Amino acid sequence: MQRTLSILTVVACATLPLGSSVYHQQLVPTLLLGLVFALLAIVGFRFVESRAMAFAVVYVGIQLTLGFLLFWMSGAALGSVLLLVVLVVQSVLLLPLPAAVAVAAVIPLVHLGMDWAAGLREGLGTLAVTTFTVVVTELLVRERRARAALAAVNELLRGYAAQAEQLATTQERNRVARDIHDGLGHHLTVVQMLLQAARAVIHTADVERLDGMLAKAQDQSKQALAEVRRSVAALREPRPAPLVDALRALTDEVSEAGVPTELEVRGAARAVRAEVEESLFRAAQEGLTNVRKHSDATAATVALDFGHVDVVRLEVRDDGRGLPENPLPDSGFGLVGLRERIAGLGGRVSVDSAAERGVTLTVEVPG
Repeated sequence: MQRTLSILTVVACATLPLGSSVYHQQLVPTLLLGLVFALLAIVGFRFVESRAMAFAVVYVGIQLTLGFLLFWMSGAALGSVLLLVVLVVQSVLLLPLPAAVAVAAVIPLVHLGMDWAAGLREGLGTLAVTTFTVVVTELLVRERRARAALAAVNELLRGYAAQAEQLATTQERNRVARDIHDGLGHHLTVVQMLLQAARAVIHTADVERLDGMLAKAQDQSKQALAEVRRSVAALREPRPAPLVDALRALTDEVSEAGVPTELEVRGAARAVRAEVEESLFRAAQEGLTNVRKHSDATAATVALDFGHVDVVRLEVRDDGRGLPENPLPDSGFGLVGLRERIAGLGGRVSVDSAAERGVTLTVEVPG
């Protein structure tokens, strides 16, 4: 727009010597004054554009005065009117819209020195031109501002998209990490305990018992391999068995590994969302893995409670030594990952313990 205004200013100055067929022209003063107006319009405008509003007001006032003088000195030349139109455009760019409208309304007064009929005719024509100039320039300014705002919003959206992508990647990594910990960690713990039990009877004559333990360890290893493949592929395959059946199989595994574990189901079992079933199963896995690793328990219980209409409750209890009096903050990934998983479903996790009275892990999930 600045380049267009500069070209229009030069063209208007070039037409100043043509003057008017009606009025007398002072050629040399007109050319000198036109040169001053043009320099201010090209150089001065760029200077005040980035300055405070006071500079813009002074600039418009000076150019308006020079424009009126130039109109009369040029003999009402068409070029002088064009220069005033340039000033209207610059006023819209520099001043608030009401002030620019005031400038556009003042410019037709340049015709007051004519006879009333010609002055009225020329004044109305000039008013129409300046009004049209204000409207068109304001529309262009608004379009430019809208484009700038749209570009800023697009840039902001690109930033949000990058953040969302990064967050999604982090969440998926955490999900895969939880699945590896909860699934693979559980199976490897069972394998370790079965092998430990097998070593304890390896020197006895009970070959069938030893063979059974090794067969179960082999089966757990296959399941661990399946968990690895599943996590690497980042797939959430639907659990083939209902939650109650899956928990019963889990408690049987733990019992066979050396910690007698029973399953209690309270209330009528009902279907819940797949992610709720998955999270409750993983919670039971984590709780029983901790029982085997840390509790020195002789028995454990998994309780699945459907007694509430909108909540499913899972408890993993043991009769072990309990937590220390001053336990460290959650440092392992298991409980942290479990809290993240359950919090994502709008549920909560709590751990209660008393010395020599075991630990109770409680999970409540809407469902």
